[in-house]
Amino acid sequence: MGWLSAGDGYEVALVEGRVAARATSGRAAGRQLKSLPKALKDHPEVDRLRRFAEWLDRHATACVEQVDAWMVSSLPVPTGLLARVWPDEAWQAALRDVAVVGDDPDEVGFLRGATDAGELRVVNLDGETVRLSPRTVTLPHPVLLPDLDDIREFAAELGIVQRVEQIHRATWRRPDDLAAKATQVREFTGGRYRSRFALAARATSLGYRVSGGYATARVRDGERTVEASVWIGEPYWDEEVETGGLTWQDQDGHALPLGEVGPVAWSEGMRMAAALHAGRVIEEGKDA
Repeated sequence: MGWLSAGDGYEVALVEGRVAARATSGRAAGRQLKSLPKALKDHPEVDRLRRFAEWLDRHATACVEQVDAWMVSSLPVPTGLLARVWPDEAWQAALRDVAVVGDDPDEVGFLRGATDAGELRVVNLDGETVRLSPRTVTLPHPVLLPDLDDIREFAAELGIVQRVEQIHRATWRRPDDLAAKATQVREFTGGRYRSRFALAARATSLGYRVSGGYATARVRDGERTVEASVWIGEPYWDEEVETGGLTWQDQDGHALPLGEVGPVAWSEGMRMAAALHAGRVIEEGKDA
């Protein structure tokens, strides 16, 4: 974005997401100033740039959230759509280096570019840059990726940094020795908070929904949508609370036996429960 006139003797622009000013006359002409002059603080052009910067921040956040939703659901995303949004810097930052899978589910690559023709440029696990043009790609949840540890090691060698937490996302795999009729996981129960409000606030800050007495995460796992829930205490309760058990429900609200919970729903539910438990009050001198 170029420099815009803002009154006598100044120009303003967005520089690294902040409104910056430079003088247009005198000895400092053409030089960016360390701070915004008082004369410009209420200037309409400055206000317009600030509001634009706020919109850019919201847009960048929305792009990351959408890519995260694609990844958690592992739904097919049209290649043409990725190509269409790629020129947008916010979309590009959210998508760059996300692991994608095309027609061959065993061929994983890190997204590096997209052309107007709908062709994707990826770095495969052999370190080669290849071009793919499938009709759709998936951004797989890491629990579905084969040889995840090897992929993480390779990504570290490439210096890959993802805006969307994917390959380094904490994952849990469902144990094989679950009781046949069990419907609740209690591994992360007993995390004490000074108030229900504090626990609900942590859940919300982590992006989870609070509904009634539960923190919830809705996950599309395969062909169905599943909701993971952790008990966080009765609404409007002002005293100490502890995290409760983790359960999963189907779309009709029926509790699922643990053996019927799919890999993504299991991992995301455990991730939520672990994150809520991690924020508990730890008394000095006691084990974490």
